Amino acid sequence: MNYIDYIIIVVYLLGFLGIGYFFKENNNSKDYFLGGQSMGWFPLSLSTMATQLSAISFISAPAFVGLKDGGGLQWLTYEFGVPLAMAFLLIAIIPSLYKSGIVSVYEYLEKRFDASSRLLISFVFQISRSVATGVMVYTMALILQATIGIDFWISVLIIGVITMIYSFQGGMKAVIWGDVIQMCILFFGIIVCLVYGISELGGFENFLTNVDQDRLTAVDFSKWGFDNADKNDEFGFWPMVIGGFFLYASYYGTDQTQSQRLLSAKGMPTIKKLLLANGLFRFPITLTYCIMGLVLGTLLIQDAGFQELLDSVYQTNISSLEGKKADLMVPVFIIKYLPNGIIGILIVAIMSAAMSSLSSTVNSLSAVTLEDFIKRFKPNMTDKQYVMNSRLLSVFWGLVCLFFAFFAGSIEGTVIEVINKISSIFYGPILAAFILAILTKKTHALGANIGIVAGVLFNMYLWLYVPAIFWFWWNAIGCIVTMAVAYSISLIIKRELKEGLEVFFYKAGKREVIILLSYFIVIVILAMSMQRILS
Repeated sequence: MNYIDYIIIVVYLLGFLGIGYFFKENNNSKDYFLGGQSMGWFPLSLSTMATQLSAISFISAPAFVGLKDGGGLQWLTYEFGVPLAMAFLLIAIIPSLYKSGIVSVYEYLEKRFDASSRLLISFVFQISRSVATGVMVYTMALILQATIGIDFWISVLIIGVITMIYSFQGGMKAVIWGDVIQMCILFFGIIVCLVYGISELGGFENFLTNVDQDRLTAVDFSKWGFDNADKNDEFGFWPMVIGGFFLYASYYGTDQTQSQRLLSAKGMPTIKKLLLANGLFRFPITLTYCIMGLVLGTLLIQDAGFQELLDSVYQTNISSLEGKKADLMVPVFIIKYLPNGIIGILIVAIMSAAMSSLSSTVNSLSAVTLEDFIKRFKPNMTDKQYVMNSRLLSVFWGLVCLFFAFFAGSIEGTVIEVINKISSIFYGPILAAFILAILTKKTHALGANIGIVAGVLFNMYLWLYVPAIFWFWWNAIGCIVTMAVAYSISLIIKRELKEGLEVFFYKAGKREVIILLSYFIVIVILAMSMQRILS
């Protein structure tokens, strides 16, 4: 890196401070946490994808595809459940949540069950999301330290402080429009790495000649994920489709970081376009960075200098990066092969991805803390007090995430797998709580709470004592266990039921559902054809 790269980084960071100042006018909860419910589908779609396409996807997913043992294009199976989940949410879940007029998605559980259900899920969300975000920032800071020499603590503070400032000032509008910019930078970074990688290999034909054929198999119908002790039964078609459906339905529909964007929409027509866009555009983006991973992995095998630099960086930083050698592939490639100026832009891309995830988490954690906890004790806050408390909470949660970043400790495997494991413990049970709340009439609060705890504990048991079951299944298993326990308890132990909320089904979304289901078939066929296309 030289002065050009550092100028680019400084200008980028100052620009984000300006975004926060530009959107500083926030008068009430709808403004600060929902952007005044004035956001269109396009910025919301890019913001949603930017949060999902985080630093983890830019760094760790290509590492899995191109370098990790047992990796390859089977990563594409991550996307199979997305269009199915979008169709389900559009019809069955999101209409009822949106029309209920909530800010924290967990407020719906109190309206349907009672305060204990709301507070339980809200607490689980706050702990799991802040820890996972801290792990992400921790890993990105270590990688920046290892590759460009910025001290770990400085990297954490730069990412954290800038994010907290523009989130503090601008609220949801600043987060969303910041995400839009970060998404554009990140996708530009993926394309640049892909183009330069192919150029260094001597062209696309040479890439096809030298690529590891074992990494081109994307779909395997023989792997069920129930004999995973030796890591050879992962990423089969069925666990990725079934488990992925539950994971993405929960993530996009009931995780505050994503559902808050849906609640920020102008109306159901905007939500319809937003969910359709997420269902359609995620796969091409994922395919692009998977091909990038194959290209860089092939270059690593062909270029001894690339291997030596990667080994040197890893050995120099092995005390902090043990087990994450693959995660260094993309940043080391950036430093070795790209010209100054482009290096600065791609370092900005890494920071962008980390900041996008952190800003979304901070804003969402602030929303649920204020709505689910503080307003319970201070229900008569003025709008001015509300906005000030929101801003102070955004700082508080930013500091909590940075605390976890500083003390995340050693992590085994690529970071993307670890964070997905943490999330998969909780996603299924949380989704089950909303399905029970919206689609059943006989489930009461006690049954729901016992079911949620049972689902989470059962998933933790699977993680600790049943390694043979692939963790993607936890999303489905946790949901089913929660629903079965909750409904059974509700039938056995009679409790007075709250008057049921009106349930809304979005009938106008039938065309979009057909498109999404058809698209599911298309991407499966395309993934199955990748080996033939690239051979």
